[in-house]
Amino acid sequence: MRVLAAMSGGVDSAVAAARAVDAGHDVVGVHLALSRAEGGSGPARARGCCTVEDAHDARRAADVLGIPFYVWDLSEQFAEDVVADFVAAYAAGRTPNPCVRCNERIKFAALLDRALALGFDAVATGHWARLEHGPDGPRLRRAADAAKDQSYVLASVAPERLGHVVLPVGDTPDKALLREEAAARGLAVAAKPDSHDICFVPDGDTPGWLSRRLGDAAGPVVDTSGTVVGRHEGTHRFTVGQRRGLHLDRPAPDGRPRYVLSLEPVTRTVTVGSAEDLLVAALAGTEPVWHGAPPAVGSRVEVQVRAHARPVAVTVEHATPDAVALRPESPVPAVASGQLLAMYDDSDTVLGAARAA
Repeated sequence: MRVLAAMSGGVDSAVAAARAVDAGHDVVGVHLALSRAEGGSGPARARGCCTVEDAHDARRAADVLGIPFYVWDLSEQFAEDVVADFVAAYAAGRTPNPCVRCNERIKFAALLDRALALGFDAVATGHWARLEHGPDGPRLRRAADAAKDQSYVLASVAPERLGHVVLPVGDTPDKALLREEAAARGLAVAAKPDSHDICFVPDGDTPGWLSRRLGDAAGPVVDTSGTVVGRHEGTHRFTVGQRRGLHLDRPAPDGRPRYVLSLEPVTRTVTVGSAEDLLVAALAGTEPVWHGAPPAVGSRVEVQVRAHARPVAVTVEHATPDAVALRPESPVPAVASGQLLAMYDDSDTVLGAARAA
């Protein structure tokens, strides 16, 4: 099988490419240049997974593996489909996950489409998740190492696309073992730290980065009674569930911490309240992607509302190609519009995903 290995410059993708070679595939490595410098015309030095150093690390890993290597510039499509989408979501008061959108539109869309057009059979990545290919199509499952699991950020990738994907590291029981393997293979990235930042925010200051694009628009911070308790410089500086950085003029009557409950960009209003006010007793999702038939009404599944959140049990009240409604067994805290709702069965298999309404 001809496999295009997406090599980010990190240890996960390097070992994924190595294992694809070991499996007897005809492997070619590719690094994606995604971010552009502000006001510049070439790939930027960004924090995360697409720096110039990352490209060099990926090339060195490909050299060790003895496979051809290329750098593909997808920065224009990344700017449109991921960065602009990120800015628009915050402007509308939603909370986007750029890694989810990047997987949907870049790695398993633009990259995969180009790979297939060039005659490759599949794309291999270093994502920590498992794919089981059967007669009914691919089934996406959590990684063997629960602490590294990335099935959440892959849950909205259409199953027909996952049929052309290879995830060689998902069965690894512990990240430490992967690093030991990388060192044994002579890969210089064996001890390279994991990336956690938003790759296109160079300094990690997301509120400041957004302000430079959206401009500051001051407005009131109100409590649940409508009383003004502070001022802010822009709703894009906040996310639902946020506690720090509110700079309120007066404490809560009971003295307890207050959290962001909702954002209204049109009126420029940020509403705050107690931890109890954050609890959500029902979940509604739009734009669902189902891995198989939608779950039956009344069935019990698990839902994960953030990349590192603990899954919670829910009952399916509605599930169609257009929408989903879920009833948690106990209220769920801090669910923001735009977040991905990833649904699993009791064996850690992804059933589908939708965006919180």
